[in-house]
Amino acid sequence: MANLTPELEAERKKICAVAKEYGLDFFETIFELITYDQINQFAALGGFPVRYPHWKFGMEYEHLSKSYEYGLSKIYEMVINTDPCYAYLMEGNMMMDQKLVMAHVYGHCDFFKNNIWFSKTNRKMMDQMANHGTRIRRYIDRYGVDVVEAFIDRCLSLENLIDRHSVYSPINPTVKSQTPAADPARDRGFLLKYDREYMRDYINPPEFVAEQRRKMEENAAKQARFPAEPQRDILKFLIDHAPLEDWQVDVLSIIRDEAYYFAPQGMTKTMNEGWASYWHSKIMTQKILTDSEIIDFADHHSGTTHMGPQSYNPYKVGIELMRDIEDRWNKGRFGRDWEECDDVRERKNWDKKTGLGRDKIFEVRKVYNDVTFIDEFLTEDFCVRHKLFVYKFNKRTQAFEIDTRDFKAIKAKLLFQMTNFGQPIIRIEDANFENRGELLMSHLWEGIDLQPDFMNETMKNVYAIWQRPVILTTVMDNEGQLYRYDGHEFKNMKIGPAAPSSDEGQKEDETP
Repeated sequence: MANLTPELEAERKKICAVAKEYGLDFFETIFELITYDQINQFAALGGFPVRYPHWKFGMEYEHLSKSYEYGLSKIYEMVINTDPCYAYLMEGNMMMDQKLVMAHVYGHCDFFKNNIWFSKTNRKMMDQMANHGTRIRRYIDRYGVDVVEAFIDRCLSLENLIDRHSVYSPINPTVKSQTPAADPARDRGFLLKYDREYMRDYINPPEFVAEQRRKMEENAAKQARFPAEPQRDILKFLIDHAPLEDWQVDVLSIIRDEAYYFAPQGMTKTMNEGWASYWHSKIMTQKILTDSEIIDFADHHSGTTHMGPQSYNPYKVGIELMRDIEDRWNKGRFGRDWEECDDVRERKNWDKKTGLGRDKIFEVRKVYNDVTFIDEFLTEDFCVRHKLFVYKFNKRTQAFEIDTRDFKAIKAKLLFQMTNFGQPIIRIEDANFENRGELLMSHLWEGIDLQPDFMNETMKNVYAIWQRPVILTTVMDNEGQLYRYDGHEFKNMKIGPAAPSSDEGQKEDETP
């Protein structure tokens, strides 16, 4: 049960009612008032105090605690995507901050419930996390903390090797056989000719035909690629096919399940924070703030949405894009007539008074993620007004400088950083490479080379799970490369030139 003070509970009820009046729709939201130390603990555990034990959570807790003690950062709120939603307020914050956080939380809860990219998440994840923690603690008791923790380390280093979009695709229940079906036309290649039908079984005895067909099918199976199609969900493939013990399969499945649970939050970071900031601003300024709280609210809100040069603030870009969409659809600045208008004065004064802005942002909240959101609604005018440029590090001056103001380059850079969270896309191509049981993976090169140290450690961890040599094809220094790790050493060979990158601004030292 919530432990809010009577004053906070009264404000919560008021803010909840206002949020519903505006059309927000959310699961029941339970607020808990906790200390700064508790909120650091929960944040280190991803918001789930019942999560499994691991040293990385302790390291994150130390980082958050030191940041708070030294005044470098402060956690004002934390909200969990479950049904009911759980949200945490920190003791000691002024009343205005607590009200702002509650309004912000209701925006997040509405987004969690209604955005399609969250529709496949487990709404009972608090119970599931507790179950995960119990299972891993049982394995620690049985096999020892060092053994289990070392295996978790490997799994966590691979947790991004999933296909985040696969859960939204229809599943084909038909399992395709890896062995080709018998083909009569192919069979005729080993049949001897005969003139009379009664000679068939004498010239081609059934045992001979069956044996020849069996040999052909074995040869075809050896030559068939496995898997039949490239696999982006590498964790799922390892769970299904790697030579792991039962407890290791279970641990790897836990890591994969949690990776998929957290994936939509990364896919919608800009939208989610923008939506929550939009609503906390509207709710607070129009319905909740008292006169004495205006200055403090403006100070704290501006601190949250401030975006300096050489940085990207999802709160700032998200809220401003939401406001821009609402304004454009209220004034009718969309559609064919608007796009084809080239009169500067007419475009400046364009206002059809269509009043569709509120409906449009609710529609956007429902169906978009960050990539489609930026691709669809980021305009050149928006970039100019909010001073979005592409910066490049000048090695001579040791400083970031504006590289380009070109809108296409700015948009391409933002989309590139948001696609797959800016992480490399790796696929399994062949799990029986050259018929030796070696795992062949490929890197989808998009103009940026892999970092060699990260690549090497990832291949080592995949090898530890697959227990056979691991091969990766990629591009380094504009040349195709094949890297192989056999458990002892790395070897590489050139396999051809790279295709030129067509995206401007996609360089490793550039920042939007």
